[in-house]
Amino acid sequence: MEGAGAMGGISLTGQKVIRAGLIGNPNCGKTTLFNACTGANLKVANWPGVTVEKKEWQAAWQGREFRMTDLPGVYSLASYTMEEQVSKEFIQSGAVDVVVDVADASSLERNLYLTLQLLELGKPVVLALNMMDLVRERGLEIDLLLLSRLLGIPCVAISARERTGLDMLFYAMSCYQEYETPSPPVRKNHAQQRAENASAEVNYPVIEDIMLQVVKGREKDRAAAPEMGPEAELGQPDRTDRMDRYLTGKWLGLPIFLGIMAMVFFLTFAVGGWLKGYFETALELVSRETGFLLETWKVSPMLQSLIVDGIISGVGGILTFLPNIFILFLALGYLEDSGYMARAAFVMDDLMSRVGLSGKAFLPLLLGFGCSVPAIMASRTLEHRRDRLKTILITPFMSCSARLPVYVLFSTMFFGKYAMAACYSMYLTGILTAGVTAWVLFKLDSSGTDHMLLIELPDYKAPDARSIMLYVWEKVKDYLSKAGTVIFLASIVMWLILNFGAEGYVTDMSRSFGAAIGRQAAPVFEPVGLGYWQIIVALISGIAAKEVVVSSCGVLFGIQNITAAGGMADFACVLGEMGFGIPNACALMTFCLLYVPCTAAIAAIRRETESKKLTAAFVLFQTAAAWIVSFIAYHGARAWMI
Repeated sequence: MEGAGAMGGISLTGQKVIRAGLIGNPNCGKTTLFNACTGANLKVANWPGVTVEKKEWQAAWQGREFRMTDLPGVYSLASYTMEEQVSKEFIQSGAVDVVVDVADASSLERNLYLTLQLLELGKPVVLALNMMDLVRERGLEIDLLLLSRLLGIPCVAISARERTGLDMLFYAMSCYQEYETPSPPVRKNHAQQRAENASAEVNYPVIEDIMLQVVKGREKDRAAAPEMGPEAELGQPDRTDRMDRYLTGKWLGLPIFLGIMAMVFFLTFAVGGWLKGYFETALELVSRETGFLLETWKVSPMLQSLIVDGIISGVGGILTFLPNIFILFLALGYLEDSGYMARAAFVMDDLMSRVGLSGKAFLPLLLGFGCSVPAIMASRTLEHRRDRLKTILITPFMSCSARLPVYVLFSTMFFGKYAMAACYSMYLTGILTAGVTAWVLFKLDSSGTDHMLLIELPDYKAPDARSIMLYVWEKVKDYLSKAGTVIFLASIVMWLILNFGAEGYVTDMSRSFGAAIGRQAAPVFEPVGLGYWQIIVALISGIAAKEVVVSSCGVLFGIQNITAAGGMADFACVLGEMGFGIPNACALMTFCLLYVPCTAAIAAIRRETESKKLTAAFVLFQTAAAWIVSFIAYHGARAWMI
């Protein structure tokens, strides 16, 4: 199986390209199967909403070409959520030849509900039973031939993680034209459903009969509940249940979650900081040798300044934070793949409900610690528009990874051995600000919505190294891509506005266009301790990408290799002479945390709200909130130091 480039309806061999849509419950391994079949590297995670839009890729098998579409993870086709609407409309649109229903074999009873709904649509369906190894570990056996006969569709055993059973799955998809239109199963009428409830057993009583026939275990009473582990047969809780007593407990769940996140940031700064030193040494060497080479070639001083002080200092300074970014996402990827992150939403549900949000809204907020763009897009998983808008408004308050270089730089310079605590406080400040904002909106909104969290808590499992490394690589690649594009261009623009003024090229930055812009805005920032034109210009440049604040400071203050130990010492000395101290550093980090998000996030807000006015209002509100909280941080720190 390998990726192909053509996306047309006819393959290069003249055969029709088979269009297959992959659908399934969250956590069933659907996206892992998609990656295994196509060689793609789509995001895999343990909660609904990761795949909000359909994703397409090509695959080839024994001369046949397939156009694979990864549809959002859903529990049903009831069209209550955006994911359900996207999936149902796509299948009914005629854009798919065969539907591959990926089911978690260890939770077959629940997964069959979606299978039977798919059969009602009249499309050819192939049932791919994933995680069959877990079924065998639990002492159970599923009769695939009997299940196929009862449902009237092909049933294939696969393991997406181990990449087994894929040949049989491709064969089943390639023969879709030979399948008869499946007969819809017996289903209770809608009036009776509403009178009772919407559970799988009520909608499809045939599910229980199917389970009793196809699931074979050591005890007959195990047949109707294959989700339970082998330990449950002996009347003992399984490993997941034992762990959840503590990790999701009423009193221990939240402290453990905060402790885990504190450990993540400890590793980010302790291990990442150690590796960062090597990157700083390499940057100093590159900067020094490049400057020497340019002088040898007798390059003009202006061009030397652009290359060394602008490009190398700007882009290189950001690259030195790569180890911190790598460690952060490595830790988050491990937690995600182990199944813990879904527990985080469950643990936070009670707290979220107190501020008028569902625990499901915590998932986009959690994604916001990585990048605000996918986090804002993930708000689509919320059923009510009011909840989506509130989530979009507060998501940028979550400290994305782009802000981390700012925290590391200023906390290291001003807080010494308490640098990690200072950085951690920024993440807590973002969470607190988001919570207060949501609570105020909740109190102002008299037509509040009752929130009920419905989320699957997957079994804990050993994280898959390949999935984690794919996840980390995607994040690192995005970071490097920013360094090579946005930050590169921003460094050049910043150098230009700081080295040119009304008189043309200037050697004194105080006479540049940048200085003029900063001085005009200084009165607004003076009350929050940021009334320095250099700091203001750096903050403005951060609208392109938050990492640019660090590189801009290097250019603005004329500090080469600002992230190196020597550069930090020089920078701290310059700031100290200006009267910039710990209270100012607190205000600056807080303002960077909360003010207007980057241009990519603004574009995502515009796309999701479908309103320019709402987007502008959100940006103005976030900037105003940044000013207010920074004011509190600045004056609070000053009072503390008196």
